[in-house]
Order: sequence, then C-alpha cells, then structure tokens
Amino acid sequence: MGEACKRANHKRLSQKLKITMSKQGLVIALTKGRILEEVLPLLEQAGVIPAEDISKSRKLIFDSNLPGVQLMVIRGSDVPTYVELGSADIGITGKDIIMENGSQGYYEPLDLKLATCRLMTARPVNQTETPARLRVASKFVNIAKAYFSAQGQQVDIIKLNGALELAPIMGMADQIVDIVDSGKTLKANGLEPVELIAEVSTRVIVNKAAMKLKHDQIHELLQRLQAAVN
Repeated sequence: MGEACKRANHKRLSQKLKITMSKQGLVIALTKGRILEEVLPLLEQAGVIPAEDISKSRKLIFDSNLPGVQLMVIRGSDVPTYVELGSADIGITGKDIIMENGSQGYYEPLDLKLATCRLMTARPVNQTETPARLRVASKFVNIAKAYFSAQGQQVDIIKLNGALELAPIMGMADQIVDIVDSGKTLKANGLEPVELIAEVSTRVIVNKAAMKLKHDQIHELLQRLQAAVN
C-alpha cells in the first residue's frame, strides 16, 4: 500500500473513531519500556495517536488525536490495578503481569502478539539433584507458588525484584522463575532454562464496568486493534 493510501485510510479511521469516542471519554493505560515502544505504532494503525511525543515528556497522562481519549503511561505491574479499580478503562500489559495479579476485575479480550517471551524455571547447569524442598527466587511469587503446587513440589519462595540470576550463584536459591528472552543472561551466569510455565505476550485488558457502560467505544477500538494485529 502506498503512503498516500495509508494517510487516506488513517484519516478516514480517525474521523470515524472521533465520532465514536466523543460520546464518552476513554483512558488507556500503557506499559512503560519495550511494550510502549512496540504498542505505539500499533495504536497509530488503529487510529489512536498521542498529541505529543511521549518519549520526550515526563508527563504520565497524554491527550490523543481523539476527543476524550487519554493515554496513561505507568509501570506494567500497576496497569491491572488501575484497570480493575476503574481509573483506566483499558490497559495494555504483559501476560506475566496478568497471571501474577489475577483477573477478577477485568476482561482479557485481545492478544497483541508483541514483546513475546517465555516465563520459565531455571537452575544452575551443574545441578544434578532436586532438593525435597526447593528454594525458588522470583518476582512472580503467585505464579511460582501456583506452578510448583501443581507439580506437587514443596517450595520456599524468595521474593526478589531483579538480578534473580544472583540468587543461585550466592547460594540463596536452588532455582529461579523469570522471564526468558534469548537465554543469554542465564547462560552468562551459569544457569539453564528448565520448565516452561507460560508463553508471554502483550495483552489488552478491559474494566468490566467500562465494557458495559462504554461498550460501543471499546468494541470499536478492539476491532481496530485486532485489524492492526492481523
């Protein structure tokens, strides 16, 4: 498709969305970092464009090209909370965050297939025996507990927020549960991935009350995002 056709399509899409979205405002919570970088072009394809360059601002809430539609930029771990409590109507965050927080207060209607990785267990490469009671370091405490419980394995979970690879090196833990992308960091620290817990990608979540009260607007946006993913 030529650039002229793309611009024409974006213009038509924006005009249609402006009519829909102006009925009631929407707040979309976005995750900082890698997910934000990959999601912004997708949102643009769906007709939602920030009114200013997010990367050059310290603001946390941004207007968009659509009347009443605002973009909130926060930590991924906070996105489910903002959506569940209704401060944001829609959230975009990783599946790992959703699994860790639970999904009682929102729906998960769409997989954006961005920022894909794996949530796995990992252990030292020279580890030959599994203790009867494992010490597992992770920032995903709830996921780790649920996974090892399902395996019938007794564990002590050690919560760490970063540098998980250090825990086995320093004798603090037998294994870790963490996000694995290329696996290079594990290898550099003498660890190897063992068991796959979940495939992780970027998901859209929607506040349950907002889905009812703002159904037309949200449904329209979800359709546009799905088309952009496809």
